[in-house]
Amino acid sequence: MTSYTYLFKYIIIGDTGVGKSCLLLQFTDKRFQPEHDLTIGVEFGARIIALEGKQYKLQIWDTAGQESFRSITRSYYRGAACALLVYDISRRETFNHLNTWLSDVKQYASNNMVIMLVGNKCDMHPQRKVSKEEAETFAKEHGLYFMETSAKTTENVEEVHIFLNNQQGKL
Repeated sequence: MTSYTYLFKYIIIGDTGVGKSCLLLQFTDKRFQPEHDLTIGVEFGARIIALEGKQYKLQIWDTAGQESFRSITRSYYRGAACALLVYDISRRETFNHLNTWLSDVKQYASNNMVIMLVGNKCDMHPQRKVSKEEAETFAKEHGLYFMETSAKTTENVEEVHIFLNNQQGKL
């Protein structure tokens, strides 16, 4: 059994179909599953990472994006140190719903939660409907960190989690 020095709880939030479960699977299991069942309620994953000689266990809660599960998933905001707020760069409506997700975070999460806005599916650049600049502006206006990822190609998947862990450690 691997021991760890610190334990951080993360949540992954955003509309259905933005790739939340794929990001979790890529980070925890190093695999991509192109066809994925809709998340019912919440799924869980964990991984231990080493940073600066210390072991950090990341508990990651992948929440369902459907409106019908919002009342269930809101309870998972409590105690979370970090949130990945995910949208799909090729689906404008998922970006347009970010304010609703942020409203939930403000209402149900702690005030010092570290939030990373994640534009997922950057491998689908030709189908892009949300510019990187627009997302960067949104993140800046709301005090969020920002990064684009691809669970399919692994681009920035590790970096998102490492960066968030480092930011949480500074609080």
